[in-house]
Amino acid sequence: MVFIVQDPFLRVSRLSESAVAIPICKTEVINNNLNPVWRPITLTSQQYSSRDDPLLVECFDFDASGNHELMGALQTTIAQLENLYKSKAGANFYSKKGQKKLKGQLFLDTFQEKVQHTFLDYISSGFELNFMVAVDFTASNGDPRTPQSLHYIDPSGRLNSYQQAILGVSEVLQFYDKDRRFPAWGFGAKMPQGPVSHCFNLNAITNDCEVVGFEGIMSAYSSTLYSVSLSGPTLFGPVINKAAEIASHSAQYGNNRYFVLLIITDGVITDEQETKDSIVRASDLPLSILIVGVGNADFTQMRTLDADLGKRLQSSTGRVATRDIVQFVPMREVQGGQVTVVQSLLEELPGQFLEYMRTRGIKPQPPQHASAPPAYPPPPQL
Repeated sequence: MVFIVQDPFLRVSRLSESAVAIPICKTEVINNNLNPVWRPITLTSQQYSSRDDPLLVECFDFDASGNHELMGALQTTIAQLENLYKSKAGANFYSKKGQKKLKGQLFLDTFQEKVQHTFLDYISSGFELNFMVAVDFTASNGDPRTPQSLHYIDPSGRLNSYQQAILGVSEVLQFYDKDRRFPAWGFGAKMPQGPVSHCFNLNAITNDCEVVGFEGIMSAYSSTLYSVSLSGPTLFGPVINKAAEIASHSAQYGNNRYFVLLIITDGVITDEQETKDSIVRASDLPLSILIVGVGNADFTQMRTLDADLGKRLQSSTGRVATRDIVQFVPMREVQGGQVTVVQSLLEELPGQFLEYMRTRGIKPQPPQHASAPPAYPPPPQL
């Protein structure tokens, strides 16, 4: 790729019959590079419909505000891209207005067509999604005894925002988890006769991190509200590291488990760089992180954890995340809309699951050979 641009990324769109561009894929952002080389991207036949259907490839200069500058565009097809690869020629990018000014060229280093297994192929052959949850117990949520609190338990049975998120996500994911035993933690609370903890078990009765079913999560959450003191600060690092530890340990025993951590929070984190470091490390593991923002706080900081803008997270050591594993949804922006909080949260999960499996060459077993997953491995020695 030859282009005069600072932080470029590509967006590929399918053109409808009415010439409307429908985005289907984009590359990562390459910082400060006039001759960028992007990682391979994957397009499915469902996305591009036919080898001869038109595609629009656009090159943007990344802007953190989301107002990316369009540098050039070209129209092509899958068949033409294959010919481009075989001929080792470049396709010309032109400025969109008038299609006259040459802006750069696109070269294809690789082009492969192969069978891609679907999310359902994996699930039907015995793969599992193991659900985990972490709840924010910091003081900014308000006194749980007052109706103004985000943690208020309404005697009438009306669910608060935390309960809505727990119930909605766990009700869906429990069907992909055979034993329905879910690790559940809290963070940001002062423990009885103890210090503030940034990762503690909600199941205080047995002091086991696991509870049974979404009913167990809801019960443990309610009882914890009356046994701890809301405090702070808000730290994500400890709970992400704990989830990553479980995912890493499980991966040593087999590759048919994928973990999903739901974090529900009301505000700004105070360990932003530590959280980014934890996420970058976890991007190599069978783990996705769903974050729900409740209340009316400024969640701008949270959006930086979600790489939807095309720029992958970078750790304090300069390491770039292997893949995007975070999905953030502010509850206030989807309530009352046509798309539910749960739908918004789970939208990217199948893609993240498939990216992990495909990049590691993990294939589903044929259904007739599928067997029950091995017993949950023993906890790691601490």
